Amino acid sequence: MSTWHRIVPSPIGPLTLVVRDGALVAMWMDAQKHLPDGAKFGAASSPATPAADLSVLDAAEAQLEEYFAGTRSTFDLPLEPVGTEFQRAVWMLLRDIEFGSTTSYGRLAQALGRPTASRAVGAAVGRNPIGLIVPCHRVVGESGALTGYAGGIERKTWLLQHEGVLEPSLL
Repeated sequence: MSTWHRIVPSPIGPLTLVVRDGALVAMWMDAQKHLPDGAKFGAASSPATPAADLSVLDAAEAQLEEYFAGTRSTFDLPLEPVGTEFQRAVWMLLRDIEFGSTTSYGRLAQALGRPTASRAVGAAVGRNPIGLIVPCHRVVGESGALTGYAGGIERKTWLLQHEGVLEPSLL
């Protein structure tokens, strides 16, 4: 099982896309919390990269460019984030949060059938290895307050402004 990566520019800083066996397994922002050692990113993509992995890297890069240009609101990529069963369940729920909207940790806990698990949900959200594409930036505090974000609160603010959830004048 080979792992490959590509670093792509974005308005929120460089993004490291990581693929394995034809699926995106991670997308890391520079200086992100829980950022693994770079050795886990695998080799830089090259002509030796398997076609399935290269195809996913190309599609992810193109879809991110469209998202940042304001012409894409959803992502259509094969995803295989690595985590516990609980984390993967939370990450699946994140994918249902629509562009331009938010939800709370408590509402996610309710949706999982574990209404007292808000903190565990928050921990799982913080460990999301495919931030932005699996939209953890759309999770806010119960009051609507912007709470932690592994990519940094400034990036969360930028992303929510980009999606029209926050008006720049409200900050």
